[in-house]
Amino acid sequence: MKWQGRKRSSNIEDRRGSSGGMFRRSGGMGGSGFRIPTGGRSGGGMGIGVIVIVLIIGVALGINPMSLLDGSLGTGTSGSGSVSRPLPYAGEDDLADFVAVVVQDTEDLWAEVFTENGMTYEPATVVLFTGTDRSACGLADARTGPFYCPGDQNVYIDLSFYETLRSQFGAPGDFAQAYVIAHEIGHHVQNLVGVLPEYSRAIQSMSEEEANAYSVRIELQADCYAGIWASYVGEENLLENGDIEEAINAAEQIGDDAIQRRTQGVVLPKTFTHGSSAQRQEWFERGYSTGNVGACDTFSGGF
Repeated sequence: MKWQGRKRSSNIEDRRGSSGGMFRRSGGMGGSGFRIPTGGRSGGGMGIGVIVIVLIIGVALGINPMSLLDGSLGTGTSGSGSVSRPLPYAGEDDLADFVAVVVQDTEDLWAEVFTENGMTYEPATVVLFTGTDRSACGLADARTGPFYCPGDQNVYIDLSFYETLRSQFGAPGDFAQAYVIAHEIGHHVQNLVGVLPEYSRAIQSMSEEEANAYSVRIELQADCYAGIWASYVGEENLLENGDIEEAINAAEQIGDDAIQRRTQGVVLPKTFTHGSSAQRQEWFERGYSTGNVGACDTFSGGF
């Protein structure tokens, strides 16, 4: 992906390795950093007690992503209360810049889509942290991977996840990394248009199996939205050879069946929360090939 020297989003909050709390750097073209806003949008009436669209790979490490929320939702803590702040590893500043460019691209895309539909897009804030940190959805932990928290409308990511994605999941490449961000921003779009609030209400009366199936539809739609972002990047002539293949490979490697097969040796479809490898690839490709939000309806009929 062509990203160097391009505009970076100012909606990045950097909490990595700081003994004195968060630090701020100016955004825009060039330079070494970006503005770190406070992400002042509240969770509003979301009812975050039951919702968190968590992560690409939490299950892979034997952690139930929803457990991050148990007993912690009432805290509503701001980001300054991180628990552990190891120093960022070498090369993370380049990754941070890369993330900021990808986020800017998502903002440009979704601002355009929302405007076309008579709406105003309010960007998410992407929080970079190291080790552990606090979110309105409870503890953010590097071991569970990136996630979107509807309660504060932030995406949380420890950049060391990308090394895990490459070495443990066999999904290298900058476009695989970009796909992760675009997927999580897809959840933010779902939150803004009411999909996540409806999910929050609906699962109150569902069985675990029904809630899992609903979660899969949510996740596959976010994959489709990531595909739409990839289509937009292509239209802007920013793709490089192999980029789409990197994203499709990442979707395969982080499918629920692939993760379960690797980690527990048995595949249990009724426990899927994100979708199979084939489903994730299909919906990403659908978004990419059409570039059309209307093609991302995962809630009508089967998959």
